[in-house]
Amino acid sequence: MRLLSLSVTLALGLASAAAAAPCGNTSSGFNTWKADFAKTARKAGVKQRGLQALAATTYSSTTISADRNQKSFKYSLSKFMQVRGADTIIAQGRKRKAQNSNFYTNLERRYGVPAGVIIAIHGMETAFGGFMGDTKVVSAIVTLTFDCRRSEFFKPHAIGALKLVDQGSISPETKGAKHGELGHTQFLPGNAMNYGVDGNGDGRVDFYNQADALASTANFLQQKGWQSGKGYQEGEPNYPVLKQWNAATVYQQSLAIMGKRIDG
Repeated sequence: MRLLSLSVTLALGLASAAAAAPCGNTSSGFNTWKADFAKTARKAGVKQRGLQALAATTYSSTTISADRNQKSFKYSLSKFMQVRGADTIIAQGRKRKAQNSNFYTNLERRYGVPAGVIIAIHGMETAFGGFMGDTKVVSAIVTLTFDCRRSEFFKPHAIGALKLVDQGSISPETKGAKHGELGHTQFLPGNAMNYGVDGNGDGRVDFYNQADALASTANFLQQKGWQSGKGYQEGEPNYPVLKQWNAATVYQQSLAIMGKRIDG
């Protein structure tokens, strides 16, 4: 009887796994997958508003197109810096640091991250808030979770996005980058949930508010191992932490170079 019971249990488990809606490489099956993913989201603590946002998402073809064509990270360091406008970021970054010295000094005092790094990230990600994206964040991140290429990577960020909707931090209409990054420094939603802090003291975390976004960026780096007072150039203690922000080598190299030049 025990063997029979075990066999029945195993068979039911396999049937349940087989019934799970599969990922996809086109829009086909997206709605069926969403209904199945809603169960996962509910178990993860997503509430009614988040579940409604999930149900309302549409497959983002522009997101998939962008995901398949990330050419800039294949450039040489010099080409990458040229394309990203490094000289402009450095020049503007120095002015921004001088104009808001108290803000950046307080950030470094609290989180240990120097102004140059935070300013360089801000410049690289959104041209200092000049363009924060034109794609619906929730639809983009849910689409990437459905897509087979990196489904497991994006799953916690989809859950994070839905929880941000529950909290009222974003809405289904909130716009961000093609991969679902949001705000001044383009946080992925799961990271926004985990590392977001109130930088301007108004009692809420808003990644479209510059102070909140930059403080959250500094907090992220500190939580990932940033050591106050240590260097961040290649071979120095904080350089590996830059990989936690962006996995592309040319991005890390550019960030270190620009940050140092901004800091003087």
